[in-house]
Amino acid sequence: MKKLLSNTTLKLFLAVILGLLIGQIANEEIIRIILPLKHVLGQIIFFLVPIIVFGFIAPSITRLKKNASKLLGISLLLAYLSSLGVAIFAAFVGYKSIPFLHIDTATESAREIPAMLFRLDIPPLFSVMSALVLALMLGLAVTWTKSDKIEKALYQFQDIVSSMVNRFLIPILPFFIAANFSVFSYEDTLVSQLPVFLTVVLIAFVCNIIWLAFLYGLAGAYSKKNPWRVLKHYGPVILTAMGTQSSAATLGVAIKAAKKSDALDDDVRDFSIPLLATTHLCGSVLDVVFLVIVISQVLYGALPSFETMFVFIPLLGIFAIGAPGVPGGTVVASLGLIQSVLGFDEAGTALLLTVFALQDSFGTANNITSDGALTLFLSSYSKPHRANP
Repeated sequence: MKKLLSNTTLKLFLAVILGLLIGQIANEEIIRIILPLKHVLGQIIFFLVPIIVFGFIAPSITRLKKNASKLLGISLLLAYLSSLGVAIFAAFVGYKSIPFLHIDTATESAREIPAMLFRLDIPPLFSVMSALVLALMLGLAVTWTKSDKIEKALYQFQDIVSSMVNRFLIPILPFFIAANFSVFSYEDTLVSQLPVFLTVVLIAFVCNIIWLAFLYGLAGAYSKKNPWRVLKHYGPVILTAMGTQSSAATLGVAIKAAKKSDALDDDVRDFSIPLLATTHLCGSVLDVVFLVIVISQVLYGALPSFETMFVFIPLLGIFAIGAPGVPGGTVVASLGLIQSVLGFDEAGTALLLTVFALQDSFGTANNITSDGALTLFLSSYSKPHRANP
């Protein structure tokens, strides 16, 4: 029972239920108390986001560049192209399918929200884009100058940031989400949209399967090998990924499964599977892109413009490479990007975090299982280059 209650997805699900119930029975005075709590928790989350971006991306660059090679570059390029491609695919599906779901804008029939009792703002130390640019520049500069002490300090800082995520951000998420859903429920607009979100989860599930089949088909065509020789060993990997919602936690099972395939080169496999587990998060990228389009329509009454998505998608691919392979790592790392580029407020962020967490199992399974397809590609790519260095 204790292990069950420690599950993040279950906590978020219970937070949603509790929030919906509170919102249905709450009066104006109770909502006035909940509003500042929601605001403060949101401020803490958004304060941490730039720190998370810098704390994970900067050391990731130095760690990857330390053993730089052509195969490393190809691996990262494939991971980015897969994330970019799946994001474009998700956006296409979103723009084509969402108008047919007959989504009513939440603001059309919303009950008026009372004034907040008090407001406490906690501004971030710097913007998300500043954190991203600083992480890229500092990571590269440390590599170029071979500053070992700074490199070790960045690794230690990453551990500190991971602790901040686990000790601050993750524990307050259920309370933040419960408070937001209390307000949603009080406005009496979200309950009518639940069938829509169930449909959205189903569409995202199908899209994950399509992208997984596409990657394995492409890798099979390039390598001239049957991709089933790799995919057939991934059953335990898929089950583990769906249970843990973590690519990092599934890594050991993925390595064991990949070793059973006779289609993968041993050296390439031992190099690429651990690397791709933390840099290739295509399933999570798919879910994020599709969900932000849906939530934009539900809460703000319009789909994001093509120009906005044209900026958002390439940047999300970069964030995904540096995101931690932990439950919700991709969406947490990209919160600032979603806020700054797409204009999501606390309500939109809370809804995104919740719906993403409730269906993240499918995206995580896609993340770690699709690494086998990229490894099949890399195995075939490396053979002629080894023979002719």
